[in-house]
Amino acid sequence: MLDTLFIHYLKHPLRAAALCIDKCSIQANWITLFGFFVGMLCVPALYFGNTGLALVCIVVNRIMDGLDGAVARVQGPTDLGGYLDITLDFIFYSAVIFGFALMNPADNALAASFLIFSFMGTGSSFLAFAIMAEKRNIERLDYGKKSLYFLGGLAEGTETIAFMVLICFFPSHFSVVATVFGAICWITTATRLYAGYRTLA
Repeated sequence: MLDTLFIHYLKHPLRAAALCIDKCSIQANWITLFGFFVGMLCVPALYFGNTGLALVCIVVNRIMDGLDGAVARVQGPTDLGGYLDITLDFIFYSAVIFGFALMNPADNALAASFLIFSFMGTGSSFLAFAIMAEKRNIERLDYGKKSLYFLGGLAEGTETIAFMVLICFFPSHFSVVATVFGAICWITTATRLYAGYRTLA
């Protein structure tokens, strides 16, 4: 819901950083892989109850996720880059939730399972429509040049980041916050299915 607004304000700073990175001959895919590696470190951090370190890993991952796209637009986007970006993002999102389940299985496991189940709804509705949009040459320019068509919703990247920051600050309330965010994800899935149906029908 807020992605368009944030991308508008971050577009120019990210491009400036991307131009500097490109001069150092750093490839966009390297940034993607580095961000994924750092992001996955949140799992052991959460297992040991270190939510502060987990938050740092999450923030670094999200910064790298913004940078890799900006660098790719400077260097020229590739199918491999788009594939790595979206695949590793979904793995990372679920890994954070899995980490909270490991941290406190008794209190968090059920809510974590529900949220990962909810991610399947948002992820599948997003990716399935992306395939059909590519087939029909449907484009949406709100998000700039992307490797995949973005079908919006109530819970997008910005809201997911805010949720992750929130549960790191208030880990004892993970179960409640995760359940609420899972419900928001299902609302997003329902609206995407409706919008996809209307567009493709």
